[in-house]
Amino acid sequence: MKKLGRFSIGVGDRFGHQGEAQIAALELTEKAGVVVVPVWNKSNREHTLIGTEPAQTRQAADAAVAARNWKHQYFLDADHVGLKTVDRFIDACDFFTLDVADDIGQPAEAADIDAFVARWKHLVGTLTIPGLSEAFTITEATLRQVAGTYLRAAKEAGKIYRHIAAKKDPATFVVEVSMDETMQPQTPLEMFLILAALSEEKIPVQTVAPKFSGKFLKGIDYVGSVERFAAEFEADVRVVAHAAKLFGLPETLKLSVHSGSDKFSLYPVMRSVLQKTGAGVHLKTAGTTWLEELIGLAAAGGDGLAMAKKVYADAIARMDELTKPYATVVEIDKTKLPTPAEVSGWTSDQYAHALRHVQSNPAYNLHFRQVLHVAFKLAGEMGTSYTDMLKKYRSVIGANVTENLYERHLKPLFVGA
Repeated sequence: MKKLGRFSIGVGDRFGHQGEAQIAALELTEKAGVVVVPVWNKSNREHTLIGTEPAQTRQAADAAVAARNWKHQYFLDADHVGLKTVDRFIDACDFFTLDVADDIGQPAEAADIDAFVARWKHLVGTLTIPGLSEAFTITEATLRQVAGTYLRAAKEAGKIYRHIAAKKDPATFVVEVSMDETMQPQTPLEMFLILAALSEEKIPVQTVAPKFSGKFLKGIDYVGSVERFAAEFEADVRVVAHAAKLFGLPETLKLSVHSGSDKFSLYPVMRSVLQKTGAGVHLKTAGTTWLEELIGLAAAGGDGLAMAKKVYADAIARMDELTKPYATVVEIDKTKLPTPAEVSGWTSDQYAHALRHVQSNPAYNLHFRQVLHVAFKLAGEMGTSYTDMLKKYRSVIGANVTENLYERHLKPLFVGA
């Protein structure tokens, strides 16, 4: 099995031009004493929206690694794939995020539920997880309830994994199972029993992405109780470690936090738990890099600033279309958005300060940021006129990408303030 390092980070790069700048941030992390594995992630939806293929993402990642002489692991993630979409990723990718959220809550076969209950009936009673003060009570009804909610999803993960494994050597890729894009968070006890179900499917899962309480909106900070998240995160970390041993899952199994990017308020509590437990984590930051490209273009001034302004004007004109695929993970107050006419008169600094995620800056506008987070399709439609601009202003954009990834993500989570 190809083992994923203890700490890893999903680094989206929509247009494949910022790999070197991202590795530069990881080099700073390494100099601070921590190796974090980059995982370039791009979903079928993202490829479709901007007309790219996984082979192009692979080419960009390989080129960046070679250019920076990165000596550690790196991966390419087929992000949020299912049976209908995975085939286009199999050749290029060595990390597969199996998305089974749509199957959660769908009824499993009665015989399958009965078999699950019978197989795990020996768990009935009190479950004590090392490091957790409160024990869990498991009844036969608990087993049946969890199977009724999650067993079909686990079996679907098994189908996707076996489909990939039939076409690609299982020793050459990493498997993640994602359950975050659903309505209700999974409790730690449900997570424990979900992992039991995944072990039945013989999936060598190395990262599992649950849904936590609170809101993980695109490109902005966490909305919810940080204290509650901290308790959930630690409980899940400890449950995952115990389940891995008990169910014969890979020893590298760890939590994956699909952050929607920029959950800065959570990084200190996550770091505390990781230090206390010795656990690993996978953090997915997704679209942060695309926004740093816009910030860099704005900062460049001239035609770069003009292009950034055009993206916003077009995004406002097509906002319903752009936000529809992300309806559950954006909350935009249109009354707090500047008009395109207003933005057209902005300086480089005004645009950058409104978009850059520095919450202490009074010019920062989280609604402006969310609109642009989901507007990358517009840049894709610009084709070479956009990518040529990325090349023209490579240095200023790259500096923003590196600073953002290191100072706002890698450093607070993995290195410390």
